[in-house]
Amino acid sequence: MFANLSDRLTETFRSLRGKGRLTEADIDGTIREIRRALLDADVAVPVVRTFTSNIRERALGAEVSGALNPGQQVVKIVNEELVAILGGEARQLRLAKTGPTVIMLAGLQGAGKTTLAGKLAHHLKQQGQTPLLVAADLQRPNAVTQLQVVGERAGVPVYAPEPGVTREDETPRGNPVAVAQGGMREAEHRQHSVVIVDTAGRLGIDAELMRQAADIRAALDPDEVLFVIDAMIGQDAVNTATAFKEGVDFTGVVLTKLDGDARGGAALSVAEVTGRPIMFASTGEKLDDFEVFHPDRMASRILDMGDILTLIEQAERTFDKAEAERMAEKVTKGEDFTLADFLSQMQQLKNMGSMKKMLTMLPGMGQIRDQIENFDERELVRTEAIIQSMTPAERDNPKILNGSRRSRIAAGSGTEVAQINSLIKRFEQAQQMMRAMSRGGGMPQMPGMGGGAPGAFGGLPGGKKSKGKQAPQRKVKGKSGNPAKRAQQEADARNRPAAAPAPSGSAFGLGQQGGQDVDRDALNADLSKYLGR
Repeated sequence: MFANLSDRLTETFRSLRGKGRLTEADIDGTIREIRRALLDADVAVPVVRTFTSNIRERALGAEVSGALNPGQQVVKIVNEELVAILGGEARQLRLAKTGPTVIMLAGLQGAGKTTLAGKLAHHLKQQGQTPLLVAADLQRPNAVTQLQVVGERAGVPVYAPEPGVTREDETPRGNPVAVAQGGMREAEHRQHSVVIVDTAGRLGIDAELMRQAADIRAALDPDEVLFVIDAMIGQDAVNTATAFKEGVDFTGVVLTKLDGDARGGAALSVAEVTGRPIMFASTGEKLDDFEVFHPDRMASRILDMGDILTLIEQAERTFDKAEAERMAEKVTKGEDFTLADFLSQMQQLKNMGSMKKMLTMLPGMGQIRDQIENFDERELVRTEAIIQSMTPAERDNPKILNGSRRSRIAAGSGTEVAQINSLIKRFEQAQQMMRAMSRGGGMPQMPGMGGGAPGAFGGLPGGKKSKGKQAPQRKVKGKSGNPAKRAQQEADARNRPAAAPAPSGSAFGLGQQGGQDVDRDALNADLSKYLGR
């Protein structure tokens, strides 16, 4: 959603690279481009003014003028201010000390409240809670049925004593306040730890909507009132959030449809305008496309710095610890990496979700966004089909895959022989890397890295040496057979001064040069300047 904003900001910061000093004109030009980028992204004007004013004040202050790398310091300031308008820090749900925790969902029709109710219930269930969904939306056609379907998918019970409206022309029946109160009694009776109440919305703000939401809140006294907002509705998001804050007074915000391609900047304004934190974000249609909103991580994504922490958390939730330990033990023992292991690792990677989403969480991926968008995730399915079409013996020893075997595998997996060949080539590279790791050599040699001991960065263990041109080796001059010359050589050797021992670090060219000591303080100062320390 924030791809355009990310590209604009990244391009703006690129012009600051390499500058040892920033003038006021440089800072004004940068802030002007940031303002345009935010306005184009549909961020609310008051938020843009506050944001750029804070950046200008800090950028013209001592923290940039005294920095070793002013360009990076400006990026740091923008990142911190972006985190601030997104809410500062993540806030967890407030759970009740006694009795069930009551969470009320409010928002306009079409914002995704019903689907969000199921995602939130699924999220809490994974944390060990026992949620109950309450169908108090008796206004929208088939809202009750939809919640029941979502609850079944999440494995969470649904309290729905009223069927609600089932046709477009049907008059709403039932009392949503009574349904909500009945849901509370049901949760207490069945000892559910959390109650999630799905309420009705409208196509726009009206008095009836606010009155009903206020009545439900007064009857339940919920621990949390979450305002669910569609991140794609533009500037109206701010107006809607303000109206709900005055009419219902919510405690937190949930952003939905963050996987859309709209500009979405107005959603970033909600926390700043209302003073209420963004607590969760919905990033797709699946139950697992739901995450706790971390302002610092979202700011990092927008600035194309990646989101490694979220990626690690996803891996921890989905990876099989027993399988990971088995693979680690296999590598330690030096056992060969097989296609069966390759398939197991790939299936665990698939369980983490969309490969495209995972790639966008890596730093700098905004520069290859087009390639990521064109990535065909069905390639993983084809790879899985190819390996599953092999016999156990073929998975353990791909070298037995002759032409007829590859033709059979291609026919069984619905692929071409060329795809089989490509997979085997990629697998051999992965197997080579695993062998290097098992022998304590780390990763195989990368292009441009110098030679070293076998198994280190000097190449693969047991691999062939480089066939490139070798530096000519100087011949060591032996002793002459002529007695006179030989006596002169021995005299010269006795008079030659002994070679000084190599100082610490001399392998990197540090230490004694030309018989003189290096000024280490000056050297460290130069290194600090270039490393930005």
